[in-house]
Amino acid sequence: MNPEIEAFIKEFVNDLAENNAAIFAGAGMSKAVGYVSWPDLLRDIADELGLSVDKEHDLISLAQYHVNERGGKAGIIKKILQEFSEQAEPSENHEILCRLPISTFWTTNYDKLIEQALSNNLKIVDIKHTLTQLTWTKPKRDAVVYKMHGDVEHPENAILTKQQYEHYYKTHEHYITQLSSDLIAKTFLFIGFSFTDPNLDYVLSRLNTQFGDSSRQHYCFIKKQNRADFADEEMYKYNLRKQELMIGDLKRYKIKALLVKDYPEITVILKEIEKRFIKRTIFISGSAEVYGSMDRNQAQAFIHSLSKKIISEDFRIVNGFGWGVGSAVINGALEAIYEKPDRRSEDQLVMKPFPQFGTGEKDLPAMWEEYRQRMISLAGIAIFIYGNKEDGKGNIISANGVMREFQIAVAKGLIPIPIASTGFVAEEIFELIMKEPEKYYNDIEWIIPILEELKSTSLSTDDQIKKVASIIIKLNK
Repeated sequence: MNPEIEAFIKEFVNDLAENNAAIFAGAGMSKAVGYVSWPDLLRDIADELGLSVDKEHDLISLAQYHVNERGGKAGIIKKILQEFSEQAEPSENHEILCRLPISTFWTTNYDKLIEQALSNNLKIVDIKHTLTQLTWTKPKRDAVVYKMHGDVEHPENAILTKQQYEHYYKTHEHYITQLSSDLIAKTFLFIGFSFTDPNLDYVLSRLNTQFGDSSRQHYCFIKKQNRADFADEEMYKYNLRKQELMIGDLKRYKIKALLVKDYPEITVILKEIEKRFIKRTIFISGSAEVYGSMDRNQAQAFIHSLSKKIISEDFRIVNGFGWGVGSAVINGALEAIYEKPDRRSEDQLVMKPFPQFGTGEKDLPAMWEEYRQRMISLAGIAIFIYGNKEDGKGNIISANGVMREFQIAVAKGLIPIPIASTGFVAEEIFELIMKEPEKYYNDIEWIIPILEELKSTSLSTDDQIKKVASIIIKLNK
């Protein structure tokens, strides 16, 4: 990736970690899954007026002409229902963004792709497409979707015509206020947006007047003009120059253009953002009835200090509250958080205690499997410690649940860190990895010697923790 994209990824991952990221989705996001663009939406309407949508650039006026000729919006409303009522599945870009901890989405689209993708990822969505909806808050919401131009299920209220755009700052003043507030407080990533919308232009202009160079930095994806897309060299050069000027103008609003060769490159970038973000979350897998060479107090102190170190380095922990391990993970993490509450947050600790009873149609093993899949999906690195249990007859056996978590972690692309000195399943995982290290570590072979050091029981617990922390830190650089 070029330096500008690389710098953006680093900044955006930091904004995600601080819950300061927001998305503005334009028509290009929906077009990728088959919905029409603005020109295609108005193509038949233009034909009816004796005009060509390919020759018109002021599409808002085109919509107004149709309303003037028809004496109402019935024709355009019918067109919206025809084009956007058909079901479509969210794109991969929708799904990636909705898996990430983004709580603010703005869109000019009428479709329901964003809210559908959020629901797919088990998030509670608060949708705002009317002024009344701005006055109440949905309980326990995970994300807000502001549909500033309306919703397909209420096409009569859709913002379409020049007259509606002219009056928007009065009829939808509170939307403008909310968007202005979000643009001040959050880092926006504009996707599939052409920056020809007068409402957004109005908001950006006001913020530029008020804050100037102090405005927050935002980003947008723009496909670079390609010679192959034009019939002749002159037209290509003209559009290339126009794009350069537009990119320069966006800088006035502190919007940095991220040029991509083609739209699939956006998906690659979003995948990299997700990959880097989830690497900041560490899944700790383990259970223990006994602790090998350590007594219980020593082992609990080790787990406590390990968790504290991870949180102290500003990472997150996900844990399933494994027997003999979970309490120490919690205590260590919370100690780090409460030592510096101005810098750290309880959000850095995600506890997922396993259900203990089967309910409904699912038996307990099925529930555990589903639970593990979701829990491990939150992380990018997995630490494995101990991994034993009592079989009900007084015998100590390997914990098959810890081995299953290793299998799921590998399948989901997590980087495994077995601390083999703790024995049991953790040691089994280490031996398994060493048979085919390239299968698990591909381009990070430097990790193997450190894991071999972690196998030694003569290494102090402090040194073990330092080595594990060094792996996590290096993986996140």
